[in-house]
Amino acid sequence: MVCLCIAIGAMLSLALPDLVTMETCPSAGTPGLPGIPGLPGRDGRDGETGEKGVPGVLSGPGQRPDEGQKGEPGVKGAVGKPGRSGVRGEEGSPGPEGPRGEPGESGSAGSQLHSAFSVARGTASPPEKASVIRFTSIITDVNKDYNTETGRFRCRVSGTYYFVYHASSEERLCLLFKLDGTSLASFCDLMYGVKNRQVSSGGLAAYLRKDQEVWLETNDYNGMTGKPEGNSVFSGFLLYPH
Repeated sequence: MVCLCIAIGAMLSLALPDLVTMETCPSAGTPGLPGIPGLPGRDGRDGETGEKGVPGVLSGPGQRPDEGQKGEPGVKGAVGKPGRSGVRGEEGSPGPEGPRGEPGESGSAGSQLHSAFSVARGTASPPEKASVIRFTSIITDVNKDYNTETGRFRCRVSGTYYFVYHASSEERLCLLFKLDGTSLASFCDLMYGVKNRQVSSGGLAAYLRKDQEVWLETNDYNGMTGKPEGNSVFSGFLLYPH
């Protein structure tokens, strides 16, 4: 028994320096770096329904709730479609008299209110059938209203005119008075077996408006001549201006 105790004591004496050395070593190392944050966790479950709130205060009759603050103006909208036309209003009162106009250009009363012409056939050849008769020799033409190129008289002063013709013929002759293409009257001298020169005439009064035209026209009988010993004349003049 004594020997066993001695042996244990010897073993302890041998291990004791090492135990002392272990107790004198540092107790902890250098702290490490923070770890990466973990992923967010899943949403938790819905909570339980809360208790019912206290009812609001009722307003009395005639009371209005408090108005909130006025908001900012909104953006201007697009232009709408045109509405229906309204009822026509009553005629307004006459306006004040305007200023007096400037004097117009001076005119000639004689040239405005007078018109007369007289023209002769001027050729021995008869006119063409169913055509305007052109009188190419001017005897008088106050306002140059007769056109020898077209054979037509153009009205420049509105009013009542008198037209007359005197025609020398050696064959059958029919003449038409035309106003803007409308026949006003017809005159015919149908000679049968007569070889001598004949003279026929006819006339009428007609109202003409400004720029209307009058002329003489033949049909199939066109025996008018214009010889010096037997001429044909067409005349017209203004009776009453209007």
